[in-house]
Amino acid sequence: MHSQPNDPLRGISMKVLSVLVFVGMQTCIKSAGDGLPAGQITFYRSAFALVPIMGYLAFRGDLISAFRTSSPFGHLKRGCLGIIAMACGFFGLTHLPLPDAIAIGYASPLMAVVFAALFLKEKVRLYRWTAVALGIAGVLIISWPKLTMFNEGGLGSEEAVGAIAVLLSAVIGGMAMIQTRQLVRTEKTATIVLYFSITAALFSTLSLPFGWAALAWETKAFLICSGFFGGLGQIFLTESYRHADVSTVAPFEYSSIILGIAIAYVLFGEVPTAPMLVGTAITVSAGIFIIYREHQLGLERKAARKASSPT
Repeated sequence: MHSQPNDPLRGISMKVLSVLVFVGMQTCIKSAGDGLPAGQITFYRSAFALVPIMGYLAFRGDLISAFRTSSPFGHLKRGCLGIIAMACGFFGLTHLPLPDAIAIGYASPLMAVVFAALFLKEKVRLYRWTAVALGIAGVLIISWPKLTMFNEGGLGSEEAVGAIAVLLSAVIGGMAMIQTRQLVRTEKTATIVLYFSITAALFSTLSLPFGWAALAWETKAFLICSGFFGGLGQIFLTESYRHADVSTVAPFEYSSIILGIAIAYVLFGEVPTAPMLVGTAITVSAGIFIIYREHQLGLERKAARKASSPT
């Protein structure tokens, strides 16, 4: 049976929960220390995500059925996109302040709106296109001070390379969102989450020959916790796309910035810069406008259905 998005409030709630948990995951990765190989981080995040995922499915009695799929290629495609996006994002996270990494990552839901219109044929009107363009401008304002470091430090500038990596992660992450949206039409949430974590854990081991770091117990603990948080967040995120359109839930990614700034200041002593705050304000404002337009369009559709139905 095909699943149709018909409960936007529940979808939004699941999205906000995923944001909170994923910020916890990013905090653990940041706390693990700088310079860790992105492939190694991705392995821990993916492999240990299977613990809460499989435990949750076993508790519900859905573990066996979760392995049944009618779209193995779809899961493989989702896994490939997801692991590339994660690896790029984790690389950028270890080379940028936490608020900057989160804020630049806001390009991902913006790209998801674009890809939803292009590939899923979701109707995106002029108002939302304008908001998306403003949001992307905001992301560029955040990124530009990092990118100009190429002129100062050349290709060796860590923050410049980190910014490029997060931007690339955002674009590929937007594609992964669209692939997830296609999978939920025929696949169970449990199946999508399970196969994604398995695929990512297996593929990330391919980076082992390129050199993984010897980890202290404290570092391992942070990475293992990042996996637990990642597993929980993946469940909430996938479920959000089952109940609402991508263009509806994607803007709620912006709620992570307040928490990210607070954690970065308290734990890492990172103070947000003026371009980061200005760019984030523009991006968040664009997101709020998109939410407002979605609400107005929803009211119009509801009124039209009521008017056309027999009394």
